[in-house]
Amino acid sequence: MNVNLLAVSVGNTHVRLGAFLDGKITESRVAPAGDLDAFADAAKALWTLVQDAEGAACVVASVNPGPTRAITDWITGNLDTDALRVEKDMRIPVGRQLDHETIVGEDRLLNAAAAYSVLKQALVVVDAGTAITIDFVDGVGTFHGGAIGPGARMMLHSMQQGTAQLPEVELVRPKEAIGHNTAEAMRSAVFHGLRGMTRELLEAYAEAAGAFPLLVATGGDAPLLFEGWELIDRIVPDLTLIGIAVTLQAALNAEADADGDDDEEED
Repeated sequence: MNVNLLAVSVGNTHVRLGAFLDGKITESRVAPAGDLDAFADAAKALWTLVQDAEGAACVVASVNPGPTRAITDWITGNLDTDALRVEKDMRIPVGRQLDHETIVGEDRLLNAAAAYSVLKQALVVVDAGTAITIDFVDGVGTFHGGAIGPGARMMLHSMQQGTAQLPEVELVRPKEAIGHNTAEAMRSAVFHGLRGMTRELLEAYAEAAGAFPLLVATGGDAPLLFEGWELIDRIVPDLTLIGIAVTLQAALNAEADADGDDDEEED
């Protein structure tokens, strides 16, 4: 890849931003999804890294419509560039085997496109954020969907909200499997429960596919949940942002191919 861009991924809880030069991410930042000032500070800093590069662009993906309009308006008004939108201005370059009229989160498709662009084989992406998604991509790069569940922090919070005596617990890796106090018992259930769900789905996907896929992890809680786990091939914190770069590169390649075809017809 040789794209130069500011990639913006608007999530449920955070906005992730990344500056790419010649297709490589040079710096990334995170801002709260509802804090436009924090986003603006991060966007200004990262745009200065790419704005003078050839073909510099800003591309936005979103699974959270609430703050997205304000973010795209701010980009257009302050960065002297258009805010291009994934799936509107450019299609994510991944095949899709889904039920008719299914709407799938852009982040899931971007993760699939990014991981497959490197691995070029059947794989599973587990994205551990506000929610946790565990998705299957086959050996020719087709996204089949997968599973969606509550993320680790949502699980802990729901236990506190739905019971009379369970406390609000901070998410940290449990010291051991057996929780010797309430907080550790809650953490153990979440930590091992999410790992167990991931393992069970990975094995089910492998049975359906007839081959064992590689497992790639991303999302804010991925290091805490999966660091050092024998089933994980790699943890890529900026996988969604890389997917945006892959999408822009595919769109530029398609545009160049179309221009080449037009030139041949004129000759």
